[in-house]
Amino acid sequence: MRYKIGIDVGGTFTDLFLWSPAGAVETFKVLSTPEDPSIGVLEGLAAIAESKGESLEALAAQVTTIVHGTTVTTNAVLTRGGARTGLVTTQGVRDALEMRRGIREEQYNNRLQNVVPLVPRRLRRPVRGRLDYAGTELLPLAEEDVRAAAALLKREGCQAVAVCLMNAFANPAHEERAAAIVREELPGAYLSVSTEVLPTIRFYNRTSTTVLNAYVGPVFGAYMGSLASRLQEAGFRGVLLIMQSNGGVALPEVTARHAASTLLSGPAAGPRAGVAYVLEHGRQDAVVVDMGGTSFDASLVQQGEAALNNEGEIDRLCIALPMLAITTIGAGGGSIGWVDEGGLLNMGPQSAGARPGPACYGRGGELAACTDADLLLGYLDPDYFAGGKLRLDPVRARRAIETHIAWPLGLDVDEAAAGMYRVINTNMAHGVREVTVKRGLDPRAFPLVVAGGAGALHACMIARELEMPLLIVPPTASVLCAAGMLLSDLQHDFVRSSVTPLAAADWRALLSLVDEMTAAGASQLEVEGIPPERATHQAALDLRYIKQYHEVTVPVPRAAIERADLDGIAALFHARHNQLYGYDLAAEGTPLELINVRVKSVGLAEKPALPRLQAGGTDPGAALKGRRRVFLPERVAFGEAPVYDGHRLRAGNVIPGPALIERTDTTIFVSESFSARVDGLGSCVLSASAGSGGNE
Repeated sequence: MRYKIGIDVGGTFTDLFLWSPAGAVETFKVLSTPEDPSIGVLEGLAAIAESKGESLEALAAQVTTIVHGTTVTTNAVLTRGGARTGLVTTQGVRDALEMRRGIREEQYNNRLQNVVPLVPRRLRRPVRGRLDYAGTELLPLAEEDVRAAAALLKREGCQAVAVCLMNAFANPAHEERAAAIVREELPGAYLSVSTEVLPTIRFYNRTSTTVLNAYVGPVFGAYMGSLASRLQEAGFRGVLLIMQSNGGVALPEVTARHAASTLLSGPAAGPRAGVAYVLEHGRQDAVVVDMGGTSFDASLVQQGEAALNNEGEIDRLCIALPMLAITTIGAGGGSIGWVDEGGLLNMGPQSAGARPGPACYGRGGELAACTDADLLLGYLDPDYFAGGKLRLDPVRARRAIETHIAWPLGLDVDEAAAGMYRVINTNMAHGVREVTVKRGLDPRAFPLVVAGGAGALHACMIARELEMPLLIVPPTASVLCAAGMLLSDLQHDFVRSSVTPLAAADWRALLSLVDEMTAAGASQLEVEGIPPERATHQAALDLRYIKQYHEVTVPVPRAAIERADLDGIAALFHARHNQLYGYDLAAEGTPLELINVRVKSVGLAEKPALPRLQAGGTDPGAALKGRRRVFLPERVAFGEAPVYDGHRLRAGNVIPGPALIERTDTTIFVSESFSARVDGLGSCVLSASAGSGGNE
């Protein structure tokens, strides 16, 4: 047997998705090990081996491919646990990292403190030398300054060095020489050079991104070393691929050089899997949500492609690399409920995590978490959580909610638990609005693909608030990101700045840039084993109306650049601008300005086919397990609901709400406003009932 495995390390659980050539898929979950995530990965592989009655070594020898998503770099930034980093930059602009864009993030909040830079001022070393905007040398690089800076950073114990000089995007010569000197003086340091990481205009964006890459580089490298060593000891000899923030995968040595490209590594695969399940219903658009133990992620898919941002933030730090447009909030099964000074109930963003976890885990947690509320509301069976591997303690859950929520609010415990449920559902509905309404899109036009171990308990109420009529809960819902990793292609993004009015563009020079980046992408994909016939290269231009600040990325055919099709490219931009912002200035004849040229190189990977489920008619009676007292939110009261074994359901089965569908890795709550039908892939498709507020 030759297996492929997708592995997603989350804050609470490590998820594994196993595929075999016979077409069978299996899902596994083990608790994450924050002290060293590679331990959790090996524990997950050991759990798979145990289920097969084999040793870890015997299983590892049969695995051909592992695709891995990790939160290592994300956590390093959020906890400020990255490497001690120095910055070599142009004299006179050493404080750009602290001054940022000079714009107050919250205009009317005069108490807002600026984010503390990742590099303290004494480690930001200025060097003489200057290029103008076109890359012409105005002042030679002072190599003695670079050596002095490197010597100081070495004495300070810096593990990583970022090199970012003014206008280097137009001429990399000074940066290349400075980088060579730093390599001589600090041969063991992780080196991040802006013209290798982000060769574009906008100095602060370039500096911040280059510093972020340096800051997380050693942490990511150490983790990759630990993981590779453990996998090798276990007998793994296959291919290891790493999930990137852009939704593609790459070899570890590629991501090691560009560690910042993994800052959204974990959730980036979810949209890819979401597409696979909505295609079963003839759709290519979806909102994909993933509610895990710690966080709630929401992303948008249109025409089969996940929405991308070329600039974003992580913990208020600018990063200008292509990343999936994912909104993440602190709303998960471990989210802690608390009452603020004004007597209002809040949920999260603090989380109980994996250890100690919610109070009902019985591992020392004493605060009331979302899972505690779900348990008391009857949505979870204390004896069947994680398939019975972890017994939940209702007494501890009740005590935590009574102490921290019910008593301060003057409610009984059931009312407090219902309040926690409502608040976290509202928080997650707001997360969905972030990726739809804020983009000028109506959430009612999209099916909601629900993922995460806890997501299906809350999905109906999220959809009801947003009037979304159709929900799809895949059979791999609890490990959707891990499944998506095996459905992802290899991908590399390239960008070069070329600032000019589009009407005055040097089209031959633009075509040369496209060809240069295309060749780099083809070369990288070839190293990764992708033949030319399985590689695609998509050019795009960052355009804006003259005097606008923000630009819009517009994919364009290479042929349009070849024939200098100004009108055709302008039409593409106007249409995209109208779609994003609801207007365009085509009629006014407003000229366009080109900022950047991009190329996305994709290597089409061999993807496993999703297994199909045996048909079984509309009657789900064979899967009925019993009945249970549950909270019915539409009635704001408790009542009885049937409970079904999700593993015994067959394609075509129809289950009217209210009902519970239990699987070993998740539980689906079908509220009174919805009915469920099982589709050919084994997904539970929940449709809003007539008159419930949803629109079909």
